Amino acid sequence: MNLGIKQSPQTRTVLKNGIVVLVWENPAADIVAARIFVRAGSQWESSKDAGLSHLVAAVLTKGTEQRSSLEIAEQVESVGASLSADAATDYFLLSLKTVSSDFAAILALAGELLRSPTFPQSEIDLERRLTLQAIRSQQEQPFSIAFDQLRQLMYGDHPYALSGLGTETSVSQLERADLQRYHQTHFRPDNIVISLSGRLQPDAAIALVEQVFGDWQVPSTPLPVLHLPAITSTPARAAIAQETQQSIVMLGYLAPAVVLDHADVLRQSNGTSGKPSPHPSPPTIQDYAALKLLNSYLGNGLSSRLFVELREKRGLAYEVSAFYPTRLHPAQFVVYMGTAPENTAIALDGLKAEVDRLRTHPFDPETLQAAKDKILGQHALGKQTNAQIAQTFGWYETVGLGIGFDTQFQAQVAAVTVEATQHVAEQYLVEPYLSLVGPAAAVKA
Repeated sequence: MNLGIKQSPQTRTVLKNGIVVLVWENPAADIVAARIFVRAGSQWESSKDAGLSHLVAAVLTKGTEQRSSLEIAEQVESVGASLSADAATDYFLLSLKTVSSDFAAILALAGELLRSPTFPQSEIDLERRLTLQAIRSQQEQPFSIAFDQLRQLMYGDHPYALSGLGTETSVSQLERADLQRYHQTHFRPDNIVISLSGRLQPDAAIALVEQVFGDWQVPSTPLPVLHLPAITSTPARAAIAQETQQSIVMLGYLAPAVVLDHADVLRQSNGTSGKPSPHPSPPTIQDYAALKLLNSYLGNGLSSRLFVELREKRGLAYEVSAFYPTRLHPAQFVVYMGTAPENTAIALDGLKAEVDRLRTHPFDPETLQAAKDKILGQHALGKQTNAQIAQTFGWYETVGLGIGFDTQFQAQVAAVTVEATQHVAEQYLVEPYLSLVGPAAAVKA
């Protein structure tokens, strides 16, 4: 798809009721994609109602005051469109895609889902059963077990410690009134971003959004305020014995959020002592870009450092990778490996050594440039389709970065220096949290 040279949506409009509308005109294909973001997500959950956002997403499309679940499905499928809801950590999302001639009708249907869902009890009961099955299935997957354990170690009482699916206990206790309360609290026009991309004229698109959503009144109650516990870095180790064919070794480091909110206290440990540093440097947006680059260098793809060194050269890994998700609050810089149980200790040492190496072995200019080219190329490839474009810019707007962040991030990555990579490694990648899952003899302390 030819996107030309534009680097940001053509228009950003705020309706009188507070809805933010982003429009990127892209006539290359007769397709329109929309991403409707609600500033909600599982960050608003506690251990008692964990999984609520997921359940709301599962049931949202199953009935409105005007249509039944079957009628909704028939309207969408009869024109070959797609319409779905998802709950993420930091937002709630309604996604749709259709040919341009059907966009008005599908957007109107999306408006019904957002404004007047009925949450039928029978659908809640069905989706609860499916969610419980998914939770039990995850409890049999070593990676999921290790990651759940790592989140709990790192985040404690913070909602980031929770699985998006919730727990068997929390999901079993969720009632229809909980879904209605969630909807009434978060689904309001001054809490919504609508991001559009495709064959549509900006003025006409804004007029259509106004037609569907313009009469949606802002409630008299103020927007809810999220109060979260501070996050303190206190690295720890935990292991779960399970008779599996491989061990999962997972290291986690607390790392900056994409939006730097100093209400989130992120105190870094000093060396291996586990004690907070008395004068840690405050995170910066440049730290975020440098850590993204390091994470990609370590664990993204077949040419990554971890894959080449630990799998190809040493034959230790069934799988090995790294991830550093973009989050509104302090995130996780994670490296992990699946290995034969008898190699668990060696794998742990190898993973730790590769992360430590970032502090002790500065990049040469060629390696740094190759890492930049890789992450910037992947960033560009992530905006090829209308759906990807709508998702990317809608997310930037939702979390408060603004539509210019796309260009800013690329500039920040391009400006990363060798010194910056060492600085963030020394600041954030010192003493890890450790999560192990595997046979008892392999993962014992």
